[in-house]
Amino acid sequence: GRILREGTKVAILNFGARLGECLKAADELAGFGLSTTIADARFAKPLDTDLILRLAREHEVLITIEEGAVGGFGSHVLQLLSDNDALDGGLKLRMMVLPDMFLDQDSPNAMYAKAGLDAKGIVTRVFEALGKDVAAGTVKLA
Repeated sequence: GRILREGTKVAILNFGARLGECLKAADELAGFGLSTTIADARFAKPLDTDLILRLAREHEVLITIEEGAVGGFGSHVLQLLSDNDALDGGLKLRMMVLPDMFLDQDSPNAMYAKAGLDAKGIVTRVFEALGKDVAAGTVKLA
């Protein structure tokens, strides 16, 4: 994997084509004072264990985002973190995947937005992980 942007509070680990939305989310989070690392896994297997364990060790929140289903890349990350006791220190891990439901046909951007896999959805998920409320209109991205 590779790190595109270094931060200290939140780490977003992308697998797939949502990287642009991750970068937009990091910009938005910076506006709220949340320093965010953006990492691109690039490959699901083999997992970049050093990168993933570093992200878990150095951040309060770790978000995985993929265009896959439950049981995919994020689940493998969870297993790695569990096997290495990386969840014992209070890491807030959240996995973002396509929902296990039918999405009506629409433009790809609209479908990703409905699934929460856009910048606004990522920002909202970070706030939820931190136990903060994102009031309507607080997240500026459309």
